Amino acid sequence: MENTYYIQDYCHIRNGEISSNGKTVFKSSDTNFKSVMKSAYKTLDMDYSKFFKMDNLSKLAFMAAEILLENENEKNVALVLSNASGSLDTDRKHQKSIQDATQFYPSPAVFVYTLPNICMGEISIKHKLYSENSFFIFDTFSPDVLHDYSNSLISENKAEKALCGWVEMDEGKYDAFLYVVAKKGTFVHSIAEINRLY
Repeated sequence: MENTYYIQDYCHIRNGEISSNGKTVFKSSDTNFKSVMKSAYKTLDMDYSKFFKMDNLSKLAFMAAEILLENENEKNVALVLSNASGSLDTDRKHQKSIQDATQFYPSPAVFVYTLPNICMGEISIKHKLYSENSFFIFDTFSPDVLHDYSNSLISENKAEKALCGWVEMDEGKYDAFLYVVAKKGTFVHSIAEINRLY
């Protein structure tokens, strides 16, 4: 018999707005990504100076994770994230620096973010997570894979909880939907429910 798991909490970041469990926690009339992140960081009283050195994808994932994990005591939280463009937003920046004849050595600070899973490393460092993690690239949001994979991690005792979702960042367009899967929670962790909340 398959175990039933639940969505404990969820978060969206879209169009200048950050919401937690359907309630707005930050809203800006300026939907520009950099402005939103800078204002949200101050408004939500975050304290992590490395945040401003991260690439845009990491900032997006980190901000959503921060909303969800701020008061989380469990350290065995698996990370199962996905998007459509990988780290393409940063890859373009890195490629541009390579092609610039005046920049003989491209910046290591940019190069380090040319893998999409680096955003999971930033979340793990901040929250001291030593857990399973996977980053999937899909054409569109694919809740079936997130559902099956996170349920499997918990049922096989590889994680107590899982932080799952979609973090898409490309050419200024951003969309984050993260949620925590746990053994107790508000919504049944089903593909239909994930789709509804997304």
